[in-house]
Amino acid sequence: DVGGTSMSGIVLFGGALGAIYSLLQFVAAPLWGSLSDRIGRRPILLISIFGLFISYVLWIFAGSFTILILARIIGGIMGGNLSVATAVVADVTKESNRSKGMAFVGIAFAFGFIFGPALGGLFSMIDLTAEYPQLIKYGINPFSTPAIVAAVLSFINFFFIAKNFKETLPADRREVVQNKRVINPLKMLKPLPYENVNLTNYSYFIFITAFSGMEFTLTFVALERMNYSPLDNAYMFIFIGFLIALTQGGYVRRKAHQIGEKRMALQGMISVIPGLLIIAFAKTSAVLYLGLFFLAIGSAMTIPTLTSLVSIFTPAEVQGRSLGIFRSLGSLGRVFGPAIASIIYWKLGSHTPYILGSISLIIPIAVLMRVKTGKEFSEG
Repeated sequence: DVGGTSMSGIVLFGGALGAIYSLLQFVAAPLWGSLSDRIGRRPILLISIFGLFISYVLWIFAGSFTILILARIIGGIMGGNLSVATAVVADVTKESNRSKGMAFVGIAFAFGFIFGPALGGLFSMIDLTAEYPQLIKYGINPFSTPAIVAAVLSFINFFFIAKNFKETLPADRREVVQNKRVINPLKMLKPLPYENVNLTNYSYFIFITAFSGMEFTLTFVALERMNYSPLDNAYMFIFIGFLIALTQGGYVRRKAHQIGEKRMALQGMISVIPGLLIIAFAKTSAVLYLGLFFLAIGSAMTIPTLTSLVSIFTPAEVQGRSLGIFRSLGSLGRVFGPAIASIIYWKLGSHTPYILGSISLIIPIAVLMRVKTGKEFSEG
């Protein structure tokens, strides 16, 4: 127990909150995209970024459960603006370099997942309610400091976009783009007439579901078994981020094409399995970090190469839609992963999600092995 509260209960609540947040992003993404097709990218970016700022301001003063939920709902809806950022890349790139542009969005998104928790952990060390108890009546809570930092960063982002961003979708192109847009998020997931793309997408979805479940429960495991503080968690995410950057910037960038994207993705998935099993039984920081090593290099090898495979197997004229389905499946994986892992954690304890997660990776490996590459792909 932590402060008289069951850790498994906290994980279950957090999993539900995280799943709702990701689900709102999944639903909101095509709606923001459709609106940006009608009125332009710039106004939608400004509205959604300002909405994120408001959600963090609410979090600063979230002295009640209701305000916290409201803040996360607004944050989830506004966070769906990734589809607009992707559309901007599509506006300013040609078919020949579209996938390269999309890759930069993916890299930025991935690093946000790494450094966001690290910053949150660092600033969670500053509890304003301990220093200024009188602020509690205004809704200030122990996690108001990281919310303040997030609000400031969001406002800086809003100001930067308002001052420097120029519209990328002229009025004369809006009707054409709008007619191509799929608004219903479920219709976006309709399989494409390319077997290799569909197989890669299914493999990615199952992998992200398993991986995000680990990603979500990791801090709770560290707290329950090793009594990690927010600062300890920050160091943990910095370690993961450093390994991902080193692996992607060195090994993956230089060797992926030489080894083959499919083979490297398989190597990555296989590398994640021992990482999950080691963390399942980790009781010391040294063992935990050994497991994190395998997880970091495995994910760094898997995600960019799966993205490349989708791009390689997709004709130029449908690159945007194909990569959009790929990202949407990732969002859905981040809905199901934390929810499933937190329920298993609640019912069966902290070891079980990692053991079952490692076993479940056999499925995406088997699916990806069916992908035809090289001579097989040409003959098919």
